[in-house]
Amino acid sequence: MKTGLLALLLSIAAMAAAQDILLQKTKGNVSIRHGVAESWSTVAPGDVLKPDDTMKTGKASSAVLVVDARKRILLPPEVMVDISDIRDLSQEELMLKLTMERVRASSYEWKENEMNIPHAAITHGYPPSPSNTLAENRDDVGAFEWNGARVLYDNGYVSTSALKAIDVIRRYPALGDKFENRLFVAEALEKAKLHGEALNEYLALSRSDRLTENQKDLLKDRITRLRALSRQ
Repeated sequence: MKTGLLALLLSIAAMAAAQDILLQKTKGNVSIRHGVAESWSTVAPGDVLKPDDTMKTGKASSAVLVVDARKRILLPPEVMVDISDIRDLSQEELMLKLTMERVRASSYEWKENEMNIPHAAITHGYPPSPSNTLAENRDDVGAFEWNGARVLYDNGYVSTSALKAIDVIRRYPALGDKFENRLFVAEALEKAKLHGEALNEYLALSRSDRLTENQKDLLKDRITRLRALSRQ
């Protein structure tokens, strides 16, 4: 089993590395971060982006990426996107990564309990970020990453957009307090054909005591539809 898991991870890495992504155009403040580096550097049209790169656009800035010389992706202002997320995932890959994300979230919860951090409440099922959060993890950065998840979704990368949205809410719990953000997670999972996962998200969201009547009706329709699908 371990051998199969390793083979799948290597396959995922190979797929990410095989895709060429070119920076075609920039406007304003556009920067890039390589790997785990904390510093950002400038980029220029014609640069080839690597899977471990992260792109960021500032206020009133934008960039255009070309994927495999065919597909163009517009990065609007105030967006942060990991280049490794600009790709399609199989259902098997998505489920593996979703499981890894849950393990990561559980690890964070365990660390906080071990440190006896007061008032470390879990927001909507996602644990808050650890106390030793890097200085980079500010609300504005969380918003940039969230905008990046939406860019992925809008360009058809629904699987990686769902994973990114879940990861961002784990690290920035305040973003999970917004109905539209939690709804986005559920919609991305549903569009990725993970109907059971999407149903769980809709059900969790429906238990909030802050919903409007329109929001309740919307969730009721989504839950009814997915339950019907599960019985087919």
